[in-house]
Amino acid sequence: MGASPARTAGVPADAVLLGFIRALRAAGVDASAERGYAFLRAVAALRPGVRSDVYWAGRATLCGGHDDLERYERVFAAYFGAVGAPPARQPVRTAPPSRLRLVVREAAGAPRAGGGSEPPGPPTAVLASAAEVLRHRDVTELDAAERAQLRRLLAAFTLEGQTRRSARRRPARRGEVDPRRTVRELLRRGGEPALLRRHARVARPRRVVLLVDVSGSMGPYADALLRFAHAAVRAGRTEVFTVGTRLTRVTRELSHRDPDLAMAEVAAAVPDWRGGTRLGELLREFLNRWGQRGMARGAIVVLLSDGWERGDPELLGRQMRRLHALAHQVVWANPRKARPGYAPLAAGMAAALPSVDSFVAGHSLAALERLAAVVRGARDGAVPGKGADGA
Repeated sequence: MGASPARTAGVPADAVLLGFIRALRAAGVDASAERGYAFLRAVAALRPGVRSDVYWAGRATLCGGHDDLERYERVFAAYFGAVGAPPARQPVRTAPPSRLRLVVREAAGAPRAGGGSEPPGPPTAVLASAAEVLRHRDVTELDAAERAQLRRLLAAFTLEGQTRRSARRRPARRGEVDPRRTVRELLRRGGEPALLRRHARVARPRRVVLLVDVSGSMGPYADALLRFAHAAVRAGRTEVFTVGTRLTRVTRELSHRDPDLAMAEVAAAVPDWRGGTRLGELLREFLNRWGQRGMARGAIVVLLSDGWERGDPELLGRQMRRLHALAHQVVWANPRKARPGYAPLAAGMAAALPSVDSFVAGHSLAALERLAAVVRGARDGAVPGKGADGA
């Protein structure tokens, strides 16, 4: 029998669709609030339980350009189940509801009122509800099938830093007067009056630097975090290092298009899996070799670690202050932050926190989505007394 229309697999229908919108945003689709509202209205007007209707409603309302289409396809396949092409329309038992809801059909093969049986395969609502529940679960609690779905969703991620104005300029209708182009236009016209030519600074995303802890205490989260880093590298202007007992630059290994091949390359390149943690020493090495020479200057630096430090916490505190002086923003994602009663009392975490602008969780897909939003400029997770810009 079908589940209650109001809820599907324990998840409200609107939460399922809103979760899909958040997944699209994490993948880089500009699914604004207006587009999201249009999507909800379109789904309500069609057949919410039919995957093809949800697919076309989202494609028509949530995609703003050609670049969004490929991202939309990947997220939809991961969220609602892989499809080679938009599914064929399926018959429904009831008229479209007057308000937004997802209708669950009978199980495959169950008799229908009009005779025959429902086409095989899980209903759209069940698939989407499973993905929505998965978004909020700790990655250490997932079984093999759920981990596979998590990997598909992470493969659709993108990670770009908040934009900054560069020194380069380009022609624009509005902006400062471009004297050279204006004078050239006057000379071309023989001195006759001409329109003023203008230019504006080009906006570019800031560089993002990810420092991923692969020590023993972070072992259960390492695969998910490195797949998150892989998606970030594919988006561009991202550098990735692993930290444990050694510092290893793995940007090149993560540049492979196939995530599984990239993980295999990283596994071969990193010699200190599940070892100890020397955050202070390795952060100093990063700053001396790369950070102070330009990689961290004006960048958004994200540390993905639980903060357990076997070395000197005071050394970590000093290096964090150096990093904070160089970077535009320092973000720390700690998978253990989401645990009930957690407090940053570990010596390493306590020493680092004063130099952190945003302190967020990193234990689930939803937490990584929020982390991506912070990197793009959202103020979620800002440390009390500090702005998102580190002021």
